Amino acid sequence: MRFATWNVNSARARIDRITAFLERQDIDVLAMQETKCKDAQFPAERFTELGYEVAHFGLSQWNGVAVVSRVGLTDVETRFPGQPGFHKDPEQDQAVEARALGATCDGVRVWSLYVPNGRELDDPHYTYKLDWLAKLRDQAAGWLEQDGSAQVMLAGDWNVAPTDDDVWDPAFFEGKTHTSQPERDAFDAFADAGYVEVTRAHTPDQYTYWDYTQLRFPKKEGMRIDFAVCSPALAARVTDASIDREERKGKGASDHAPVIVDLGCPPAA
Repeated sequence: MRFATWNVNSARARIDRITAFLERQDIDVLAMQETKCKDAQFPAERFTELGYEVAHFGLSQWNGVAVVSRVGLTDVETRFPGQPGFHKDPEQDQAVEARALGATCDGVRVWSLYVPNGRELDDPHYTYKLDWLAKLRDQAAGWLEQDGSAQVMLAGDWNVAPTDDDVWDPAFFEGKTHTSQPERDAFDAFADAGYVEVTRAHTPDQYTYWDYTQLRFPKKEGMRIDFAVCSPALAARVTDASIDREERKGKGASDHAPVIVDLGCPPAA
């Protein structure tokens, strides 16, 4: 199975690029983040025309997550159990946002995740981000406790750069989100729970995101914030991974590049 995760930064604006990528890279399952549309606005027919089943969760012009698959798509969930919500006013209803979608594709439980940004270290959104990651980690740990052979992939835009090597200039990010120690600890907690980030070993020293401003891409001033975090049984099936940097080039590109993971056949029962 060939899997990919991609923060597309508007599915409608980039649908031609997305479908071309699927065909060019022969992708079986694609997890998307920041689709930026409601369910009724998502261009599902463009995927079904190519033979993909579609699951999308979007509530507004912000956030939005999707999974498309040509190897089966069942048991869709539009939030993980315990997923916290957010409203800048703590007195208001803390509504769950469109940031997580789970679906089973050929035996793999795929979660497309758009982790909250955090905004600033003193912003309530930062506290929300840490809580969101902690709640996800608790659920993910529970999935392994229930079934040590579970095939689970937590993939998407994590909005965390886990090490200094994952940003173009660590000094530039001092006092900012994405590189703070609590965020890095929250990311590392998934490894403590038994999960394995599977792309770094195959793509050392590569970025997945370059801001649109300040000519970050041509200057090679990027960040590595898109990951595929897998259960041990699924991590054992990974044969290769790559970052399609070409998709960050040209007119109409997303500010993220797709991350591709190749999986071998599951072990015989």
